[in-house]
Amino acid sequence: MTSLPHEPAVSGSSGSLADADVDLIVVPLFQDEPDSDESLEALDAGTAGALTRARARGELTGRAQELFFTDIVTESWSPARLLLIGAGPLSRLDRRLAEVLGGVAGMAARDRGLARVGVVARNELGTASLVQASLEGALLGAFRDFRFKTAPAPSSPLLHVRLLLDDRPWSAEHDAAVARAQALAAGANLARELSNEPANLLTPQAFGERAATLVTSSRTTVEILDEEAIAREEMGLLLGVSQGSVEPARVIVMRYTPPGKVQGPTLALVGKGVTFDTGGISIKPADSMDRMKRDMAGGAAVIGAMAALDRLQPSSAVLGIVPAAENMPGGRAIRPGDVLTAANGTSVEVLNTDAEGRLILADALTLAQRLGATHLIDIATLTGACVIALGHHASALVGHPDTWVEQVLHAAAAAGERVWPLPGDDSYNRQLDSETADVANIGGRPAGAITAGLFLKRFSGGLPWAHLDIAGTAWWEEAEAWHPKGASGIGVRTLATLCLLYTSPSPRDGLLSRMPSSA
Repeated sequence: MTSLPHEPAVSGSSGSLADADVDLIVVPLFQDEPDSDESLEALDAGTAGALTRARARGELTGRAQELFFTDIVTESWSPARLLLIGAGPLSRLDRRLAEVLGGVAGMAARDRGLARVGVVARNELGTASLVQASLEGALLGAFRDFRFKTAPAPSSPLLHVRLLLDDRPWSAEHDAAVARAQALAAGANLARELSNEPANLLTPQAFGERAATLVTSSRTTVEILDEEAIAREEMGLLLGVSQGSVEPARVIVMRYTPPGKVQGPTLALVGKGVTFDTGGISIKPADSMDRMKRDMAGGAAVIGAMAALDRLQPSSAVLGIVPAAENMPGGRAIRPGDVLTAANGTSVEVLNTDAEGRLILADALTLAQRLGATHLIDIATLTGACVIALGHHASALVGHPDTWVEQVLHAAAAAGERVWPLPGDDSYNRQLDSETADVANIGGRPAGAITAGLFLKRFSGGLPWAHLDIAGTAWWEEAEAWHPKGASGIGVRTLATLCLLYTSPSPRDGLLSRMPSSA
């Protein structure tokens, strides 16, 4: 995986906080912990009693999201600054909170132009799983994208994140957690960078070129299918969507082969890569159309996950497929009422040209099967209905069978990304009936996120399949203390974690998960 220009170095150690070679120490403070904690007493001494005075004034209580900055004035200390973060009750400590605390640390250091930050893992934060979450949060929080501003960046990049254990020894499990955190966060930040890119620069062809540069490694290859190759695969849905644009479609095919690969299952990650979506003839309103450059966030998530695999080295083969196209209202654009033929021979009546993502994903799912996939998961900014149902706090999941859906939910929970399952039974299928073709590309307003998923199910070939709709989670609409506004990189960590957990004795069985002890 190619390193990003803004990817900080990551390390960890245990020992005295006074000797930590960092500019800022970030320490979580829990609401219900005693004042007599040894590490807090040392910090109070290093700040000449600032913690005691702040507690007396009511400025330091441990309430969630409370921030307290102060200088470290004792000359024997190497760090010069201290940030205490209110973490709420210790009883509520979980992976999500650990990631948020790390995110606050990364944001605070980056915004103040500090090159080196030490994140102190106190109490149960020192377990390997929460060390990983804290570091991922710090690396995600430190991300900034100033590529298109001509003025100098308002803050210097964060160069080094160090995880500091103050109450337990460093172990090999911690080393593994650090390596996973760096790979996963780098993949997510890569996806954020791609999603932030303007559509005049990130055309389908440029998308493929970027993927080849970022993903190609000793174990991962990238092939770009041009229009002739797409036509040979009879991907009529993808070609139909793209024909209204002067930019030709591309299909990005990435293959990861593990060391010592033997015959076994192959997981396919399929991501929607619409580099700009006007809605086509069923054109979108002008308000917020500029954000349609992010309609390739699902494809970016697949690329980010595939890029991370060279570092993570899962034990099973993985395919990554991104159909890339622009959806434009040109003179050759498809019209409502047109009928297209999919790569698997299914005829599709296009009732709404703004329901284009499911069309290109359908052909990509068929291609994945031709290339040997035994398990499928697709990810896309697919429906506004998903945003209405779940807002911006969770991604939607539709899949089959239940055992496979459970595996995806398990991977998402382990990755710290919130996913909510929607029903996907066949009773919704009647909404997709077409009087003209085998299936319509929309099922009306009711249950729109579900019927979009069930449209894709028709192209899964009976394989274990899951669909993630990230329309509401691919973009942070507002900045928070632990992340900036903009692309979120959602899905990368879920997909990569699913690859890590991927084992199965039979190609069509639900996967038998095995969580690494420190994941």
